[in-house]
Amino acid sequence: MEYVSVVFRSLLFYIIIALAYRFMGKREVGELSVMDFIVSLFIAELAAISIENYKDSMLLSILPIITLVIIQFVVASISLKKENIRNAIDGEVSVIINRGKINFEEMLKQRYNLDDLLTQLRAKSIKSIEEVDYAILETSGKLSVFKRDDDKDRVYPLPVILDGKIQEDVLVQINKDQKWLNKKLEEENYRLEDIFYGFYQKNRLFLIKKESIK
Repeated sequence: MEYVSVVFRSLLFYIIIALAYRFMGKREVGELSVMDFIVSLFIAELAAISIENYKDSMLLSILPIITLVIIQFVVASISLKKENIRNAIDGEVSVIINRGKINFEEMLKQRYNLDDLLTQLRAKSIKSIEEVDYAILETSGKLSVFKRDDDKDRVYPLPVILDGKIQEDVLVQINKDQKWLNKKLEEENYRLEDIFYGFYQKNRLFLIKKESIK
C-alpha cells in the first residue's frame, strides 16, 4: 500500500508541476530568471517532501505550490509593465564588449571576470576577443555574441527607449542627447510614456507604441 501511495503521489505531482510551469509561461531552463529559479527550487522541494512523507496530507504541499505559482504569475504580470520592478527582479542586460572594446567597468559591476568572458566565448567557438563586435550579458547569465565577420554591413539595433524609459547609456553610444530624442518624438507626435520600445538602427529611430500592450 505504501508503494502505491508513493507512485500515486509521484504521478500526481508530475502533473501538478507540469501544469504549474505551463501556467507560468514557456522559458528554456537556461533562460530562467532568478525568481523563476527560486520558485522552481521551492516547488521541487515541496513535491519531494510530500512524496517522502506519504502519510501526511498532500494539501500541505499542494497549497504552497499553488500559492507560489500565483505569486509568480502576479509578479510577472506587474514586471511586464513596470520597468523598475522588472529590473529589481531580473536585473538588466549589460554590454560587455562594445564595438570590439571590453567594458571593464560593467564587468566589475556585474562581478563578471575575464575568465567568465573567455569561457563563454570559447563555448561559441570564438578564439579571440578581437573577433567580437558586440557581446551582451543577458539577465539569464547567457552571453549573446555578435562577431565582426558575421556581416560587415549589419548595424545592430540599439534600444533607446524601453517601456517609456530613456536609456541614457545608449544615447551616449550613438552620440545623441535627450534634446534630439524629444525632437524625434515631437515629429511623430508621440509622448515618451506612450513608447513601449524605441531603437536606433542605420541612423534612424524606430518607435513602437504601447497600444498592443495592455
